[in-house]
Parts: sequence; structure tokens; C-alpha cells
Amino acid sequence: MKDFLQIQKLLSQNESEINQIEKCNEFSSKFGLVLTNAQIQTLSEERYNTLKRYGRVELGKGILDKLIFEFCDSPFIWQENYMDTLSELQDIFYYFKNESLDEFTDDELIRYMRKSFDNQCQGSIEYLRETSLEDVCRSIRYGQEAYKYLDSYDDD
Repeated sequence: MKDFLQIQKLLSQNESEINQIEKCNEFSSKFGLVLTNAQIQTLSEERYNTLKRYGRVELGKGILDKLIFEFCDSPFIWQENYMDTLSELQDIFYYFKNESLDEFTDDELIRYMRKSFDNQCQGSIEYLRETSLEDVCRSIRYGQEAYKYLDSYDDD
């Protein structure tokens, strides 16, 4: 009975997350980006696998909706690479959340990812993962404060 209730709770959370992402489609469609129901389901499943892989526990909703709102107007994302890019960004987010020793809030990390992605990375997921964010996290592990990196990307 306990297992049944846990499964039902997970299904309910998954359904809620899917509904939320469907609402994000309304906003992202202004930029020509829309996820199908199958893509939303895939991204939701990938989130759970990613959390498990990195040993993270997340209470409440995921960060996919925040990634959609932050990245949907990037000049480096178009419909053909939208789902794959979101999948990679979601994976990168959770990996670097661990690697940065949770020094960044979710919103700060997502904002830093976006600024790096559009500027020095020029839309390269590989560069974002292997260079830009890796350098920041290495510096944080060696004692630098996270805010120094956030200040370098403040909007004018």
C-alpha cells in the first residue's frame, strides 16, 4: 500500500510538472520554440535520471520551466535543437549545482549559464560545460566567492 501511494504521488508530481511546461509553451512559442507532449515527458524523465545520477534530491518542481523562460530568446536556440539543448542545460545545471558547492542559488546559476551561453560560449553547450562553468566551479572550490562571477555578468 505504501509503495502504491509513493507511485501515485510521483505520478501526480510528474503530471503537474508536465502541465507547467505546457504553459511555458505559450511563452516560448513567441520565439518559435514549442515542446511536444512526448518531448515534455522525455525531459521530465531525464530530470529524474539526472537527479539520481548526481545524487541530488529535489523537493517540489524542477528547474525546467526556469530554463525555458531564461533561454527561449537566445539567438543560439531554434526549434530543431530546442529539446536537445534543454536536456543538456538541465543536466549541466544539476552537475554544476553540485560542483559549485551550492554557492549559487538556482536563479543565479541559470542566469550565469545564460549569460555565458550567449556571450563567451557563442551557443556552444560543450564550451559551457567544459570550460566556462568548470572554471567558475574550480575557483569556488579553491575559495573564491561566487558573487564575483555574478558581478561580472550584471546587466547595465
